Amino acid sequence: MNYSQLLALQSYLKTFDTIYRAKRVDDNTVILRFDKDYEYGFVMSRGNSSVYKAKQRTFLQNYNAPFDNLLEQLVTNSKIISIDIVSNDRVLRFTLQTKNSYKTQTCYLQFEFTGKFTNIIILNEDEIIIEALRHIDSSKSFRVIRPNVKLLPLIPRVQKDDILQIDIENIMVQNYENNQKSKIDNVKHKLLSSMLTKQKSLKNILKSMPKIEELENESRVNNLYGTIILSNLNQIIPYSLKFDTFDFDGNPISIPLPKNININKMGNYFFNKAKKAKKRALHMHIQKENINEKLDFLETTINLIQNAKEYEQLSYFIPQKSSQKKSKSVDENLNVVWIEGYKVYIGRNQNENKTLLEISKSNDIWMHIRDVSSSHVIIKTDKQSVPDSVIKNAAHLCVEYSVKNAGDYVVDYTKRKFVKPGEDANVFYTNYDSTYTRKEGIEIRT
Repeated sequence: MNYSQLLALQSYLKTFDTIYRAKRVDDNTVILRFDKDYEYGFVMSRGNSSVYKAKQRTFLQNYNAPFDNLLEQLVTNSKIISIDIVSNDRVLRFTLQTKNSYKTQTCYLQFEFTGKFTNIIILNEDEIIIEALRHIDSSKSFRVIRPNVKLLPLIPRVQKDDILQIDIENIMVQNYENNQKSKIDNVKHKLLSSMLTKQKSLKNILKSMPKIEELENESRVNNLYGTIILSNLNQIIPYSLKFDTFDFDGNPISIPLPKNININKMGNYFFNKAKKAKKRALHMHIQKENINEKLDFLETTINLIQNAKEYEQLSYFIPQKSSQKKSKSVDENLNVVWIEGYKVYIGRNQNENKTLLEISKSNDIWMHIRDVSSSHVIIKTDKQSVPDSVIKNAAHLCVEYSVKNAGDYVVDYTKRKFVKPGEDANVFYTNYDSTYTRKEGIEIRT
């Protein structure tokens, strides 16, 4: 932010008399709300600071550092006494009067748009630092920034007389659009990198899996070896690495012998190998089907991320920390997304749909596409009322992950206690509501 823009911002903000809300919303951004409609974001990234204007939004992440607590305590609901430029530099200072249960006090909220030393500082009326976004010690600057230290003044600067006339509101709106685009691009890149790595890993596992025919042949060969060994125990020389003989059709055969196994146990050794190969062959199609289901699900996730236009659409897929160890172990084998802070499970197959019914609680919300074989979705409620926006977004994901054909779909939802499990993840449900959602794309009519 240059000096001309800061002067224009100062003039613009002087129309407000109260800061109704002050909150850090990401590592480098603090928003101020001066009315009920808009928020003003002070993006204090080193060397790339700016201020944006946007419609008020809901922020789920809470910061609880001392700086954040004091920002809430001293700045939220404070009265603006003045807004000044400090030392003719790119420093904007709010002089504030704040009330608490004991007394009224004056403090300063100072935004320093000063390159690598960009910062937000809260000071008392004696210019003693109360707290700051970033602490700076004497090895990095002559101005030490830390609590209980008097803030040294900046060296006054001489600015040009020809200050430009600037449409600061338009600049702030454009800053928001640029900020969002940059944020979306960065999050997309991180999410896609993670998803593509998972996709590559699953494809490699699928590629490395043996064919069923190979396993069946392995089982037959080991059964044959075991039978021949049992029929010729007295002919096997101890410690031999192979046994040359004839099969039951009179054809010559060479059997590789295992090391460190008693001759009397060699038959069982080959029979066990045959049994394992046969078992793998019987279950191989289930394993491949499971991996292919995960790949299909992952492909849908990748498409949703690539096509996302808003950060909120990407936030579904950003992992959030769980404080419960039990929940973490359950989540490792299930697909979890987050919608406005609510944990949402989406079943990827019949087994996962059954698992979701088992782990969900009576007041959780269950949903499913009406008259379509679809993913089950569980919204964890923690006995709280779930906003309509969460219901609609969860229903939309239910459709996206369940069907390929574009069109309009009805998604039924109810509390888990009204869902009765049947066979093969089929259910019977009552007391339900419905929401309508559309899957975009080419609609195929039959």
